[in-house]
Amino acid sequence: MNAWQGIVWALAPTVLVGLVFWWVMAAILRADRTERKVYAKIEAEERAKRGLPSKN
Repeated sequence: MNAWQGIVWALAPTVLVGLVFWWVMAAILRADRTERKVYAKIEAEERAKRGLPSKN
């Protein structure tokens, strides 16, 4: 049983760091996606106020 315990203790830090990295990257991508949606909405509102055609 000590061999398996050693394997788990050896792999645990790598797995945990990988999970934290994945979580941080997912949060960054989600924030970027949200920011782009908000920016597009604001830009569309400003274009509408000025009577300009939409970008689409």
